[in-house]
Amino acid sequence: MKVLTLADVIEGVAGVRLPEWGQPVSRTVIDSRQAEPGALFVALKGERADGHEYVADAFSRGAVAAIIERQVQAEALVLDLTETDHGAHGAGREFSIPVLIRVVDSLQALQQAATFWRQQHPDLRVIGITGSVGKTTTKELAAAVLARRYVTLKSEASYNNEIGLPLTLLHLTGGHERAVLEMGMYDVGEIADLTRIGQPQVGVVTIIGPVHLERAGSIERIVAAKTELVAALPAAPDGVAILNYDDEQVRGMARATEAQVFYYGLSPEADLWADEIEGLGLEGIRFQLHYCLGGKSRRSAPVSMKRPALARGEVCETLHVRIPLLGRHSVHTALRAAAVGLVEGLTWQEIIEGLRGPSAQLRLVAVSGPEGSIILDDTYNASPASTIAALNLLEELDGRRIAVLGDMLELGDYEREGHEKVGLRALEVTDVLIAVGERGRVIGETALRWGMPAERVHIVAENRAVIELLEGMVTGNDVILVKGSRGLRMEEIVFALSRDVGKR
Repeated sequence: MKVLTLADVIEGVAGVRLPEWGQPVSRTVIDSRQAEPGALFVALKGERADGHEYVADAFSRGAVAAIIERQVQAEALVLDLTETDHGAHGAGREFSIPVLIRVVDSLQALQQAATFWRQQHPDLRVIGITGSVGKTTTKELAAAVLARRYVTLKSEASYNNEIGLPLTLLHLTGGHERAVLEMGMYDVGEIADLTRIGQPQVGVVTIIGPVHLERAGSIERIVAAKTELVAALPAAPDGVAILNYDDEQVRGMARATEAQVFYYGLSPEADLWADEIEGLGLEGIRFQLHYCLGGKSRRSAPVSMKRPALARGEVCETLHVRIPLLGRHSVHTALRAAAVGLVEGLTWQEIIEGLRGPSAQLRLVAVSGPEGSIILDDTYNASPASTIAALNLLEELDGRRIAVLGDMLELGDYEREGHEKVGLRALEVTDVLIAVGERGRVIGETALRWGMPAERVHIVAENRAVIELLEGMVTGNDVILVKGSRGLRMEEIVFALSRDVGKR
């Protein structure tokens, strides 16, 4: 089986093959604590730490090589790729480990190595996923579906940027048949860079919203940035763009690609659509799934798709589906994953089994709280759309509904309006609202202004105050939603309350 070697890394970075450097690489890491025997450590300089200070630590844990851009305190063979004549610095020399591979720019070298390694797998099908909301959950569920038939690589956690995506690709082996890569952005040009590295044949776009508006500057720039994935796809039949028909801005991306367009959504105009959606609380969701080949797509279905024998104008195929995803909004996630399965030739049985698998629910999970209460842990991140979706799930559940809602960051000019919209929805859904943080205050103040009784609204500055407040009020009849942006570390609230359960 083809595995990454130091010779591959060097060829990717410098364009020269040093056969004697065929040392296999077990994994590629940027955190020395994750190094293991056979690992390649890439020393990157970040805002808080410089990886060059931890090269010796990586070697002590078994790393066989480190990519560096400046001198470090570590005893090792040095291969200097900053010189013009790379052969003179590597070829013919006795190879030994560990080795320091010196480059001009460590991040660029990481990306070059990943691009080269992706190119060594020409039969691999890559599925790229982007959007303002739902990327990671879609990535997980699409990978779970594809894994029913194919050996599938997926982005770890949220490895969706210029560092994480190359790290994922360097874990490719000759056994992988599909790769599912999450692609994030802060501004125009970044997804285009990721597509040049990952070279996706399939692109999935979830929904467009004001996430990262503070950095991107406008919704129009966010749309342009997300469109870069669709525009980079190969022409039909090899390329397929899977687009959200319900989002006008995503639907319009069809004009930017020569790939096959496959629409999903809640409209019969889409190729794959759902209706009769029923939220079952913590038991998941139930809905009808309709597959109408062609729909309103502007091109015929890709020839690679092994599909039921449907033709334009024929009656759609309908399936009754029940899956463990939480919240009615999760039907869109299921539709995206099912669309990926259809495009990649899976049967309906394989697709439904993948949707029902243990990887289905990733972000929002239910855990036990004090006094037998239930905590809905949705602390990974937050935007107005995802927070309102979580509140919609809370509305489906029985008991006293408590929402702990924190700042939603990077909304730019949409910041106040986004928090106000969440406050209005919280007013409709919750029995108790706890607003956390400077921006979260707007959520609480909006609910108060529109009539929520003051005794049911608590506005606090930080997590410790939330924990103390909840410890004094929670009963066994409560369902507690906890959600906010990563910067607030609201998982501390869930951890503290669930830890107290363990003590009882």
